[in-house]
Amino acid sequence: MTLEGLEMAHRRTGAVGLGGTQPVPFADAADVVGWFGALQSQDYHPAKWALAQRLGPGVTDAGLDRAFDDGVILRTHVLRPTWHFVAPADLRWLLELTAPRVHALNAYAYRRGELDGPLLRRTTDLIADAVADGNHLTRTEIAALLARHGITAKGFRLGYILIHAELERVICSGPLRGKQHTYALLVERVPRAASLEREAALAELVRRFFTSHGPATAKDLAWWSSLTRADIATGLSLAGDALESTVVDGVTYWSAPANAIAPAPSPSVRLLQAYDEYIVGYTQSRYLLDLGDLAAASGKPALPNGVIVVDTQVAGRWKRTVRADAVVIEAVLRRPFDAAETAALHAAADELGMFLGTRAVVSTSLL
Repeated sequence: MTLEGLEMAHRRTGAVGLGGTQPVPFADAADVVGWFGALQSQDYHPAKWALAQRLGPGVTDAGLDRAFDDGVILRTHVLRPTWHFVAPADLRWLLELTAPRVHALNAYAYRRGELDGPLLRRTTDLIADAVADGNHLTRTEIAALLARHGITAKGFRLGYILIHAELERVICSGPLRGKQHTYALLVERVPRAASLEREAALAELVRRFFTSHGPATAKDLAWWSSLTRADIATGLSLAGDALESTVVDGVTYWSAPANAIAPAPSPSVRLLQAYDEYIVGYTQSRYLLDLGDLAAASGKPALPNGVIVVDTQVAGRWKRTVRADAVVIEAVLRRPFDAAETAALHAAADELGMFLGTRAVVSTSLL
């Protein structure tokens, strides 16, 4: 990779809160999520680890469960047809801006499930009535509720019924019930939250993406947000001096105005979950990560449970197995690590162990 590319990668790790000088210190989970606008959380447990890595020592898995239960962060479908963590203050305006696009992306799935407008409105109304007054329900309980009203709601079909209700700003995540997720009435979970005019929302989402992910491209943002290129162009024009651009090899990259970012001490090793924003926040400029042999023939990342990053570059994959007395981390490396990299890998594993409240055991092999 060119020196220019490595410099952009260093700036990017700082922007996403993983290396160097963080632009803004994060006070809590809502701060992290608000920095990004939304943080992908289709897999709840690894997504909490992504939050913890940006909050630093002392954050625990159980502590983030409590924050989630308390509504410090919420989980819903927004931006794309997948779950994201969202800060309560941002939930309404983000859904108002992106839900129409996500509905359009879901159109085929709605048809496949024979979910037309009247039926979806009916299911949404039934679910809203059922979860009102703090009566938080699990997915299984909602399926049973709909069945009692003569509506088949299983698997794929139930999923899109619930997504529709989320996108319509009717329900969102409720507190955990043991290991099960529940749904709550959004107006009860977020009684007060800002709503923005569409142009202001475009400007804000564009600014947040390039501030938290930059340097990145408009095409990166188009995939991440589901916004049209015309909407992104409008957002860029409205963002004004909050963003700056640079052209590299004929491609325009956007970011917050550059400050000198001191790289993290090298070697720095991160055990990232597969859907960390550093991994999935980019399409056009993914090459800065050097995914190499972790990429599938389709060009999309063939991501396992996790990705090992050394400094700014992908260096292997990993998965965890939680046992009664330890978390076992199996690291599969592209190349042998030297002594300093090995020590950094073990330090990263220890961080995960402390997060989970147990000790970490590491095994390594080569791709």
